[in-house]
Amino acid sequence: MPPAPARASSRASSPWTVAPEPYDSPAATALWRAYYTEVSDRWYLLHEGHRTDPDELEREIAARTGAELAPPTGKLLLARYDGTPAGTAGVRLVDASTAELTRVFLREETRGRGGAALLVAAAEDAARALGARRMVLDTRGDLVEARALYARLGYAETEPHNDGPYAEHWFSKPLTQGI
Repeated sequence: MPPAPARASSRASSPWTVAPEPYDSPAATALWRAYYTEVSDRWYLLHEGHRTDPDELEREIAARTGAELAPPTGKLLLARYDGTPAGTAGVRLVDASTAELTRVFLREETRGRGGAALLVAAAEDAARALGARRMVLDTRGDLVEARALYARLGYAETEPHNDGPYAEHWFSKPLTQGI
């Protein structure tokens, strides 16, 4: 039997739960599609004035399964709001002491209710459990809400740690004291 989901706060009435989820479950797959559609459309609208071509969208969603977010070197966390799948955060080990935070996403209707901070905190705990002492991430310049969230949660902007085609801002946070 899988472990019970963690309550998102000490208040018994909190609508949030966060728990590990297989990257290929129906809920995770639906949230991946929503996430990728949103960030892809946002990029294309900003840079080319149109939404993502549907065929390209389907190819990219299929090509990026999320398998790197499976144990033993990764984990996908799924947030539920009042029991309904609402968002995700993924963690994968980059090396023995560094984890990457990825796929942080909340459905629009649940934003502004504290779920993003809960997801990131749960991802940090998952990274520590994998042995990581530091978390890194990258994001795009147009994703200003994400950049503000990471800064608010103690992530510092750093020099590039990868050469991802859409990586424009890189962040890092120690997960243990003294780093």
